[in-house]
Amino acid sequence: MPGRKTDAVDASWLAELLECGLLKGSFIPAAGIKAARDVIRYRRKIVQQRSSEVQRLGGVLQDAGIKLDSVASSIDTVSGMAMIRGLIDGERRGQVLAELARGRMRRKIGDLSQALEGRFGDHHALMCQLHLDHIAQLNEMIARLDAQVEAMMVPFAAQRELLATAPGIGQVAAAGIISEIGTTPHEFFTTASRLASWTGLCPGNHESAGKRKHGKPRKGNQHLQSLLVECAWSAVRTDGRLKARYHRLVLRFGGYRNKAAKKRAIVAIAHTLIVIIWHMLATGQAYTDLGPDFYARHADPEKETQRLLARLEALGHKVTLAPAA
Repeated sequence: MPGRKTDAVDASWLAELLECGLLKGSFIPAAGIKAARDVIRYRRKIVQQRSSEVQRLGGVLQDAGIKLDSVASSIDTVSGMAMIRGLIDGERRGQVLAELARGRMRRKIGDLSQALEGRFGDHHALMCQLHLDHIAQLNEMIARLDAQVEAMMVPFAAQRELLATAPGIGQVAAAGIISEIGTTPHEFFTTASRLASWTGLCPGNHESAGKRKHGKPRKGNQHLQSLLVECAWSAVRTDGRLKARYHRLVLRFGGYRNKAAKKRAIVAIAHTLIVIIWHMLATGQAYTDLGPDFYARHADPEKETQRLLARLEALGHKVTLAPAA
């Protein structure tokens, strides 16, 4: 009732629900899983800090008129860091700095020599050196945390290898998933749908008077959500059923020119991944891809023909069908 929302009233209401057996306990991982969760979450924070520090380093270069990131895909490479250290050491000639490029970067020496000509001053050198020192410190912390994660994942090596068979999930991501849901999520979450709902990847259902208001998912586990979304972006870049499903969903949600359609589709792929993860851990079977032509094999040719005809006619075309030779 409006005006009767207080902590005391809520506590009384929860006590009544508990007395009637209508409350279900929260998921509490085992001690080993919880310890790994703390380490992996902190590692993720440090990785984010490192990415932010690299962006700040790029900002200093932009202020100095150094357009390294306009030529190279990233300044956080062996070649990029060598050029930045050259600038710090006092070298200002773009052609000389460009010669520090290695590997495939040497194909762009001409463009690099122009991009490295700027107004790099002493205060830029100081800022860049401080950023490099911080990045080195963060790299050392990440290495220590990686070693700790590997030691903590030894008892769960079999489940980790099992999860790594799914597309988009590597060893680091598999360790993060295990730290969030454990190795036996089916014992607490009786169905894959309940695990997806707890994660916060299920579409919401807000409908009133026959009108659907929105389908935003609940908050859920923010750490696992972001991790699965990253895995989903990686999965849709590999040939398989998930990539085909992603393209179908993008078209259904508004097309490739619609950024919101891509975001909705990738969240749906993340939901598919958590369902796959539940089944793999529940059955102990590795992931088997159904193939990129999964939906094409199961499509009704007659219905698909009618759908394509309707789309062409809606665009103002007159279509005449003739049997193939």
